[in-house]
Amino acid sequence: MSVYVNEKTGADVAETAGTEQQPFQTAAFALFVKPEAKLFTYKQLEESEEFGYVEISSSALKKAKKGAEGIKKKQEKAAKMEEEQKKKQEEASKKLAELDLITIEEDKSLPEAKKIKLRKVQENIGTRVLVQGWVHRLRLQKGLAFVTLRDGTGFIQCILTGDLAKCRATNELTLESTVAIRGVINKLPDGKSAPGGVELKVDYYEVIGLAPSGDEAFTNKVQENADPSLLLDQRHLTLRGETLSAVIKVRAVLLNAIRKAYAEEELVEVTPPCMVQTQVEGGSTLFKMDYYGEEAYLTQSSQLYLETCLPALGDVFCVQESFRAEKSHTRRHLSEYTHVEAELGFIDFDDLLSHIERIITKTVKYVVEDPVAGPLLKQLNPNFVAPSLPFKRMEYIHALDWLNEHGITNEEGEKFKFGDDIAEAAERKMTDIIGLPILLIRFPVAIKSFYMKKCADDERVTESVDVLMPNVGEITGGSMRIDDLDELLAAFKREGLDEKAYYWFIDQRKYGTCAHGGYGLGTERILAWLCDRFTVRDCSLFPRFTGRCKP
Repeated sequence: MSVYVNEKTGADVAETAGTEQQPFQTAAFALFVKPEAKLFTYKQLEESEEFGYVEISSSALKKAKKGAEGIKKKQEKAAKMEEEQKKKQEEASKKLAELDLITIEEDKSLPEAKKIKLRKVQENIGTRVLVQGWVHRLRLQKGLAFVTLRDGTGFIQCILTGDLAKCRATNELTLESTVAIRGVINKLPDGKSAPGGVELKVDYYEVIGLAPSGDEAFTNKVQENADPSLLLDQRHLTLRGETLSAVIKVRAVLLNAIRKAYAEEELVEVTPPCMVQTQVEGGSTLFKMDYYGEEAYLTQSSQLYLETCLPALGDVFCVQESFRAEKSHTRRHLSEYTHVEAELGFIDFDDLLSHIERIITKTVKYVVEDPVAGPLLKQLNPNFVAPSLPFKRMEYIHALDWLNEHGITNEEGEKFKFGDDIAEAAERKMTDIIGLPILLIRFPVAIKSFYMKKCADDERVTESVDVLMPNVGEITGGSMRIDDLDELLAAFKREGLDEKAYYWFIDQRKYGTCAHGGYGLGTERILAWLCDRFTVRDCSLFPRFTGRCKP
């Protein structure tokens, strides 16, 4: 019996006839289907430019037989796996049928369950409670089920035994399903460990929302060590992780602590606008928008508006979003960030520096002492040391000397000279080596914003400050503001800014000027420092940066 093989026109399917008109594609498959056949392959004929069928060579036949044997083994293995899968499905169906016979009902003779949040667990040991939340971890074993429940305020390990562990609902339970669980909270026996040192002995539970299994399972949506961009696409789900949720909880306490520190310093909180028609930090970083036919921008800073509040409200602060259209992918840049800004009147530069030190140290103290944030901070950053007063003060010109002495070069690979901007990498390296908070002061006029006041003893530099912290670099920037009308107008002219657009800002110098200064703190940068996060993106709920505006 003759069988024909043509690699270009053939097909390796069992229905192929194996004729010249319907050849197989490979010799191995042809032998697998027709083991006793004589094989002819389509190839260029010897001493000719024509193609035709010739009997397969002995070496090719040997190779084809080996290939046919491989196909046979592969198909046998597939058939065996299919049989095993079928058997498993039958066993699973049988098991589920048996589980359907188990009925679970709440024992009405038990005390009424007290509804609590998991943050109240320690106050309710020995009490029958009702807790509701998401299945954070799940472990099933013979006659037992362990569920770690999460409700956003805490975690608790729940133990299911007997019919509760055997029932169909428990065997079909999935991660991130929502459940309502009733039972008694007990202290853990010696030698065992679980969140909070307690466990919940479950006597009844209900599934509120069953999360998908299979391809749509939570663990397939959010995979450990996945590419960061994929995890950012699933940010709404990755927020449920212990680390990211811990950072966001510390963030909430941090903002409360900042407000507490400002209340002690007697500053008034205000809410400036986010839609503006003036720039603060340079036109190249503005997000433009159409505002009813006029050109407007998303604010880069609320500073100018805070200055207008000084004559009416005294010292003020705000917690407001700021927007910077910097096409920067560094680990400390965001296009949208939470900006804590303050302005203070009738102060000098030393007053400003001392105030910034107090705000930072007080805020950190309150976060560390907080019953929720303190333990989370210890978990996220075990080696964190709260800063103490006073911070190290270093002038820009002395920082250049320090960098040059330590062989740290500028961005051109050369020694630093007056007027150079100290880039992030060099600044961070210096701060990490020194290992202390630094108030870096008196930057050159040319590399700072138009509104910054010049130093009386050296008009080349400004009364400006950057607060630098180890491991993260700059977290705060501030300055004394120009309070002289003529000097401010000259600054507008130098920067090419339209005075008319800033008439309301200029009026602050016209209608009763005063010595004043202020600063801005980047919430995400402070969090990166506190929580030891590599990037500020880990410190924002839904980070926005170049190329990222979803979900």
